[in-house]
Amino acid sequence: MASLNGRTFETTQDICRKWRAPTKSNLNFMRYLRGSLIFSRNTTSVEIENEGNIMEVEYTKDGSVDRSGRSATKRYTGGLVSGILILFNQGLATLAFFGVGVNLVLFLTRVLQQSNAEAANNVSKWTGTVYLFSLVGAFLSDSYWGRYKTCTIFQIIFVAGLVLLSLTSSMLLITPAGCGDHFTPCRTPSTLGEALFYLSIYLIALGNGGYQPTIATFGADQFDGEDSRERHSKKAFFSYFYLALNLGSLFSNTILVYFEDMGMWNMGFWVSSSSALLALVLFLAGTKRYRHFKPSGNPLPRVAQVLVAAVRKWEVAAPTNGEDLYELDGKESIIGSKKILHSDQYRFLDKAATITEADGHFHSAKHPDPWHLCTVTQVEEVKSVLRLLPIWLCTIMYSVAFTQMASLFVEQGDKMSTGTHFRIPAASMSAFDIISVAFHILLYRRVLTPLFSRENYRGLSELVRMGIGLALAALAMIAAGLVEWCRLTRVPQSTSIFWQVPQYCIVGASEVFMYVGQLEFFSRQAPAGLKSFGSALCMASISFGNYMSSILVAVVAKITGGRNRPGWIAEELDDGRLDRFFFLVAAMVTADLVLYVVLARRYKYMEVEEEREEDEEEMLGRVRAS
Repeated sequence: MASLNGRTFETTQDICRKWRAPTKSNLNFMRYLRGSLIFSRNTTSVEIENEGNIMEVEYTKDGSVDRSGRSATKRYTGGLVSGILILFNQGLATLAFFGVGVNLVLFLTRVLQQSNAEAANNVSKWTGTVYLFSLVGAFLSDSYWGRYKTCTIFQIIFVAGLVLLSLTSSMLLITPAGCGDHFTPCRTPSTLGEALFYLSIYLIALGNGGYQPTIATFGADQFDGEDSRERHSKKAFFSYFYLALNLGSLFSNTILVYFEDMGMWNMGFWVSSSSALLALVLFLAGTKRYRHFKPSGNPLPRVAQVLVAAVRKWEVAAPTNGEDLYELDGKESIIGSKKILHSDQYRFLDKAATITEADGHFHSAKHPDPWHLCTVTQVEEVKSVLRLLPIWLCTIMYSVAFTQMASLFVEQGDKMSTGTHFRIPAASMSAFDIISVAFHILLYRRVLTPLFSRENYRGLSELVRMGIGLALAALAMIAAGLVEWCRLTRVPQSTSIFWQVPQYCIVGASEVFMYVGQLEFFSRQAPAGLKSFGSALCMASISFGNYMSSILVAVVAKITGGRNRPGWIAEELDDGRLDRFFFLVAAMVTADLVLYVVLARRYKYMEVEEEREEDEEEMLGRVRAS
């Protein structure tokens, strides 16, 4: 059943008889019909007869559209082609970002002449700001711009920041030329040079931060989650997305970091700028193929409506049966997405969907006034966010441990023996983290997932994987503390930097379980109108983790230092006790893990209408196959 120019036809043959279609080619004929037919959300394919040839046009089932706003076809939009373009884009953009970020702590100490503690704090604040801007990008993406436009605009800002950094460094900061290595000090930076430097790196923070959560969700949009063939690709995309992110940083953490450590900062920054520009060009090259979801409007009024309606009916008793609450007819919610099934948590919010006699006075032509009566789906949107927040808060402590890899791990390695004939830059040791990430992603996808799928068709749940990530983070901090203890008890400069390999490898393993699990978890559990917000929560946990790390470093330095005491994080690390700081972080992560386990066991997954039936069908299919 389809409609053409307002008239309804039972079959496409009827359409062909009633209307003279173009006959140049099947492709043109299909495009003609795509522009003319108005399909319902449940239309998945149409058979078209043209000059004796039968061709099938298959459409996505999840409501995605092409760039013209028409139902997206599976053959000409999305899928592997779009997904691969986005993975390459992510790899190149990450190369550009880490070309600046991985050595930033050394640039601050050598070129801008900051102390170790000040530089570590500035890196933590900058990194935190990067991920804080992810909330800005997610809000604009979900509410107004859509994911494609958001990604494009923030990538342009990202490129502009990198170009400004390259120009500022080459013209104002790297003087004399080649300074900033281990031997040649730089001149004191001018006020203008320092101001432009901070402007450029925070433009980079804005561009990369606003783009990161949106591109992850946009990449997942290219796979139809309601199609059995594409559903597994959608789930696997997050693993390969994180793999692309790490492989992209491999070049930065090995080749670029080496040249920057040797004082070739200008070359490193210009390579980063070129990589970001190429990433933008590749992203724009896939414009015609991308699948899109229309922005659902500002979610803040929808949340406020639930709270206001619930307060207004505070004394009203909500029905115990969710079926007695108010909901729209049909399969779609008020924003055009699937309806969310009622849950028993936060029952006080059900008052907003409770129908009273007074609600009859607020009815409009179609729907009641949402400030007085909300739908079940609208209430469940708020509930889902409330359920996510405790889990999200527990992930912040993980990021406190993770951020040490970009700051104190580098400063620790800079004090260790790095070889005589070929100097190994301390920041390049993060290459072992990247190798570990790649290995453990492949191990998880190829070994652990099939193994655990025998017991549970979904494999290890996202919450279990995130718990494993927390445990591994605590272990990584213990390993770092033991290495530092050994370094301090021996002749410090004689301890090989390769003693750091275990701590980097354990961090890499923890990332696969924590960050990939986070991406999948928040993307799956965030409501349809807040998908980018779900990805932004992952970035925001890193942001707050960096801010918390900065505060922790400052507090520890103040408490343990002063009165002629060097403190744990001393200006000269050989005089301090950095091992105790690592052990402190390990203890804090362990305490956080205990709280996380309690909260994770109580968590109830959000269920969308029809999703339960799809899961049961998939599980029965696996049982029959086995």
